[in-house]
Amino acid sequence: MEYENITKFILLGLFSNADVKIPCSVIFSLCYLAILSGNLAILLTIRGSHLGEQPMYFFLSYLSFMDVCFTSTVAPKLIIDLLIQWNTISFSGCVSQMFHAHFFGATEIFILVAMAYDRYVAICRPLHYVVIMSRRSCYILVMASVIGAFIHSLMQVLIIVQLPFCGPNQIDHYFCDVFPLLKLACTDTRLLKIIIVTTTGVLSILTFVALVISYIIILSTLRTRSSEGRRKALSTCGSHIMVVLMFFLPLIFTYVPMADSVSDDKVFALLYTMIAPLFNPLIYTLRNTDMKNAMRKVWGPHKLSEGT
Repeated sequence: MEYENITKFILLGLFSNADVKIPCSVIFSLCYLAILSGNLAILLTIRGSHLGEQPMYFFLSYLSFMDVCFTSTVAPKLIIDLLIQWNTISFSGCVSQMFHAHFFGATEIFILVAMAYDRYVAICRPLHYVVIMSRRSCYILVMASVIGAFIHSLMQVLIIVQLPFCGPNQIDHYFCDVFPLLKLACTDTRLLKIIIVTTTGVLSILTFVALVISYIIILSTLRTRSSEGRRKALSTCGSHIMVVLMFFLPLIFTYVPMADSVSDDKVFALLYTMIAPLFNPLIYTLRNTDMKNAMRKVWGPHKLSEGT
């Protein structure tokens, strides 16, 4: 018996209780505004100050931009669905959302790796830092991150578009992602799940382990430094480690297990799509003296008076 492919999906969202949807839409709207304002403030501060000349802040500006783009692929649809309960999405719109979510998310992962490499060179090979982390090298690392993320996202799309979807069309998630879509396919997807776990889950684990090892090497090297240099390096590395933990741990829990229920996946996904981008600006500003000084210069009263 043949079935026609469905043309739209219904996102079941985070909650089934209608009473909490409107209050949650307000909370998520405030979080989204905070994510936009916080990350754009970091981006504009770095671009408008001398910090942009330093590789660490060069990468941080791109990380903030990726945070904005990544959250913007998910948050507006989530907020609208909670507010007016219009939770349908076309097949092409679903595939597009999945592609962009994976693209911006993967780019963010690779940029975090580039930031860790920058800290490794700065602390473990300081005499060669200027040569190794030249502006050309920084642009190459960013371009490699974008290209790698594009290839990863294209693989996810190619997996989904060749599958038959004949019903049901209810996605047990608040945005389109690979595992929830595989559950709806009218064919055996066990091999595809293994492929996705291998490509995305194992890649996330290996990247996380590599980052942890790099910071163990960095911290062991700091023991030979002066107390002032050790304090500044620990502050910078500490901020980066916090961001890595907040982003990678929920990501690993989402893409490594292959349980039938995705209810936990929705909670984990909320952590890396909304919570981590919300706290990233706070982590990088409250713990960073250079960033706070730059924000005072760029956004200080004298700048405001010049604009009026």
